[in-house]
Amino acid sequence: MEIPLTTAAHRIAPRLRQPQRSSNVEWRVVDIPRDIPRADALALLTEQAEYGSWELARSVVFEGGARRVWLRRRRIRVVRTDAA
Repeated sequence: MEIPLTTAAHRIAPRLRQPQRSSNVEWRVVDIPRDIPRADALALLTEQAEYGSWELARSVVFEGGARRVWLRRRRIRVVRTDAA
């Protein structure tokens, strides 16, 4: 039985904590319930990495089988070059 990744089976929080102004890193926390198969969780994280430029920073597997994954990516700061 394949679970579509578009369902609300996982929860993505936009930030782990309030970022510091000097920080060049963004954080995203993904909670994956225990009933999601490992292959589907891998596909979800692979899509985040490919299309969102996220990389795995930390992962925890809880006693019941649920997983929590911390993803990070560098914040790109664009500097204006024209004299507007």
